[in-house]
Amino acid sequence: MRRLARLAARTPADRERYLDLLRAVAIMMVVLGHWAVATIGYDEHGQPDGHSALPAIPWAYPLTWAVQVMPVFFLVGGYANAASLTAHRSRGGDAAGWLLGRSARLLRPTSALVLVLAGGALAARLVGVEPSMVRTVVWFATIPLWFLAAYLVVVPLTPLMYALHRRFGLAVPVALALLVAAGDVGRAIGYETAALPNYLLGWLAVHQVGFAWYDARRGHCDPTGASRWTRCLPMSRRAALVLAVAGLGVAVLLTSVGPYPVSMINMPGQRLDNAAPPSVALLAVATAQLGLILLLRERAERWLHRNRPWQAVIAVNSVVLTVFLWHLSAVILLVGALDRLGVLPTPPAGSAAWLAWRLPWVLLLTVVLAALVAVFGPIEARTGRSTASRDGPDAPQPTPGSPDAGRPEIPHHPQEDRQPPGRWAAVRGVLAVAGFAAVGYALVANSATAKTAPEPFGLPTAALVAYLAGAGVLRLLRSGWGSRG
Repeated sequence: MRRLARLAARTPADRERYLDLLRAVAIMMVVLGHWAVATIGYDEHGQPDGHSALPAIPWAYPLTWAVQVMPVFFLVGGYANAASLTAHRSRGGDAAGWLLGRSARLLRPTSALVLVLAGGALAARLVGVEPSMVRTVVWFATIPLWFLAAYLVVVPLTPLMYALHRRFGLAVPVALALLVAAGDVGRAIGYETAALPNYLLGWLAVHQVGFAWYDARRGHCDPTGASRWTRCLPMSRRAALVLAVAGLGVAVLLTSVGPYPVSMINMPGQRLDNAAPPSVALLAVATAQLGLILLLRERAERWLHRNRPWQAVIAVNSVVLTVFLWHLSAVILLVGALDRLGVLPTPPAGSAAWLAWRLPWVLLLTVVLAALVAVFGPIEARTGRSTASRDGPDAPQPTPGSPDAGRPEIPHHPQEDRQPPGRWAAVRGVLAVAGFAAVGYALVANSATAKTAPEPFGLPTAALVAYLAGAGVLRLLRSGWGSRG
């Protein structure tokens, strides 16, 4: 508690604390949402098997409009990336150096999960566990990594997209949303591949709005550099109300009169998915969420300037990526333990017994996850402390990761931000992007591989090699290689 109090006291007075709260709340909603809709049963081989209960509880579909918080991640990420990139460049740093700083925050906690799962899978194989069973367990535990795959594409594009924002302002997300709508039309008439670009375009659109929030917060609202379009997000209560009502209205029309499903979480059998890839209906819901977020902003900021709430936000954010990465591993451990003891409840989804089991189920999972966070959380916490002074006081961790808020600053050496001399600058930039690409490929390949594929390490071998190579290159570059002539 004393440490939290010290960290809270050192938080800059002008920090946008609300962003840290949004990140923490969003992650908690993801975790609780996954846990709450989980249904456990037994497959034909008598092994525990899990799936979503949503298909059996259609009354819960509208609730997905609130618990689908991917747009919140990318909104906060846009603000954070704009803030940190601006601060980094003000110190003479280049885009490659900025990317390397972001990679540490994302990949150190992620690498811990990947290595533990790969090692555990190999040990399970050595003692004779069926390869398909090993893959199923690892596949389920790595479901959270698909989010990082999407984000790892957006982060390297930030320097380019922020430059476009400074030139064209809010015209950029509008154009991206129109392209998403065009992709939706393509898949609606039978050309499924037409919507593949939406995996990038949809999240980029939300990410761009985060840039506009940052410019509004920092007073960068001179429209002369953005043609006829403003660079700043309208922050008034009237504008927030318009966004909320308009977004909600469009979403209702698209899911009632239009062809889109009500659920904002993908389920088998849907003709048009809303989340993978993002649809224009999901962007409408994101607009409504943005309006609600802005309506609550001033009151939340006042509340967060009280010591106890802000200390709680700091505490959660110090390990929030760890919580996100390991929350489904907690499910695996709990289900395995209850099955071994012979006391695993398997009520039908949506039944009274299933509903009654939700509270003890979540409480037990909380205990298991707390133990995992105690073991692996320090990896994330150390990463945050080691980079606390790099990105400026208003640049929270852009993904479900550790924030910069309230952390003690480390001595900063300006030469660390300077561009390396000569050809090494270009080499370092290419290698940094290649490292991100390799890690992104690995996460996508893992998600695309069947959950019963007989993989010796649980993850596809090619994906594991690509991940380790990409993460290794980024780690080597962060150590200073390539910064010297």
